[in-house]
Amino acid sequence: MNPIPLQESLTCEFKSDRQCLSDKDLIEAVVCMANGQGGEIYLGVEDDGSVTGLHVNHQHLDGLAALIANRTQPAITVTVESLSVDARPVARIAVPKSGTPVATNEGVSKRRRLQSNGEPECVPFYPHEFASRQASFGLLDMSAKAIAGATLADFDPIERARLRQFIERFNGDRALLELDDAQLDAALGLVARSPDGYSPTLTGLLLIGNENALRQTVPNHEIAFQIMDGEEVRMNEFMRLPLLSAIERVETLLKPLNTEHEFQSGLFRVPVPRIDARAFREALANAITHRDYFSRGAVHIRINDDEMTISNPGGFVEGVELNNLLTTEPCPRNPSLADALKRIGLVERTGRGVDLIYRGMLRYGRNLPDYSRSNAYSVVLRLSLADADQQFLKVVLAEEARLGGRMPIDSLIVLDALREGRRLKIDELAEAVQKEATRVRASVETLVESGLLQAHGTGRGRSYTLSSLLYDLQGKRAEYIRQAGFNKLQSEQLVKNFIQKHGRVTRSDVMTLCNMTKIQAYRLLKKMSDEKFIEKQGDKKSSFYVLGVF
Repeated sequence: MNPIPLQESLTCEFKSDRQCLSDKDLIEAVVCMANGQGGEIYLGVEDDGSVTGLHVNHQHLDGLAALIANRTQPAITVTVESLSVDARPVARIAVPKSGTPVATNEGVSKRRRLQSNGEPECVPFYPHEFASRQASFGLLDMSAKAIAGATLADFDPIERARLRQFIERFNGDRALLELDDAQLDAALGLVARSPDGYSPTLTGLLLIGNENALRQTVPNHEIAFQIMDGEEVRMNEFMRLPLLSAIERVETLLKPLNTEHEFQSGLFRVPVPRIDARAFREALANAITHRDYFSRGAVHIRINDDEMTISNPGGFVEGVELNNLLTTEPCPRNPSLADALKRIGLVERTGRGVDLIYRGMLRYGRNLPDYSRSNAYSVVLRLSLADADQQFLKVVLAEEARLGGRMPIDSLIVLDALREGRRLKIDELAEAVQKEATRVRASVETLVESGLLQAHGTGRGRSYTLSSLLYDLQGKRAEYIRQAGFNKLQSEQLVKNFIQKHGRVTRSDVMTLCNMTKIQAYRLLKKMSDEKFIEKQGDKKSSFYVLGVF
């Protein structure tokens, strides 16, 4: 097996050593990788992936790690491994991702990025980009810093009054309403102490700064609202308003699109919106809070016929990935701004706003929120605008009435996974919930006890489907039978009927016919053979069964 990747990527670099790569070029390559996502450098491999081996001067790798550490600031600790590929020596240098910008001893700093054609390259890492890097690692809160050139005169009294209205409207921290303006500014981190007194912070300007001041001092702040009709643009509005004004404006633009209908559930009429207002507000606030204010680009809200997309400049912060969105601890890129929005009441106070977004989609039977288009430079959230599944919503409402509160988010995700996957084991459900199987098992068994799920089998082979109740409500009884399988008598009769029609049956036929695993089909056929219902003919792989002779 070839230990060398097929091609270069953001985390893989090939370096030719036929001409004896200089220490300077190697050190710069390591710095570039450390300032990117980290990764591996293969010394002795050409750009096209062909292995040419190490130069004779690099055959001994014992001092390479020390050389790299001594010639980088701060020192980069790499792991060097010697490989042999096609009898040619290759050095694999594992470079960790650095939380702080690193440079060579000569002051050269580079970072790795992808070009428009998908190929990686090293580009200069400029000082003005350092703060963005530190913020993504949680080492710097730019939103708490005073903005150069801004003064308290840049605060808009109308926006401060709007802030107080938001606290009342969204049930924020009402203690803030008792404070005077100066105390309110200090409590929410809208100002920071400077040599000349107090100056507006980024949080302060974003929340209550006037529009002109924002354009001059925070030029990257922008929100775009777009409505698409196929390929035609029906609306395309860009705004540089203070955040609270911008949120109000977006809600006003969204209102005509958020059609709502009702359906009867017992004695009550239940409203079903096209867009869950709380989930949308949380998604928008997340985009505003987590965006990189050092990067150009707007927070985009795009709406077409079947989905809404909310995107922001700046990828996930360090430690947050697609496979741990639901379980990782809250880690905003701009903590001061996030805290202010929590106290105002605009975002979920525990920092688990992503749960609200998931709940706002799943309880209506819509698809999971989709972050799959996110990358190192932006977070992209897609929300389905498909019609709600009223029958599924009825089940959720009934269960919430029984519980006397909201269904756990884990339970909603499990139900959604089984609607898509039909029949899953506990490990597959745990992957969907992003938790350990032992923790998810309790939630799943609770759903079984409540009659929403049905378990099949025992031990490691235990699997789950939606219960017959859920399939019946949707008029899919036949689908339930296909997924849940048949009892032993039904399975035996199916096998007999198959033989009568086709003359014989094989184990693979039984697996397909009765929705069984290989071992389950084997046991059924052995039981029927032992009881003389069927008779085995042939040996091993060519064996088949015919009806027995009584």
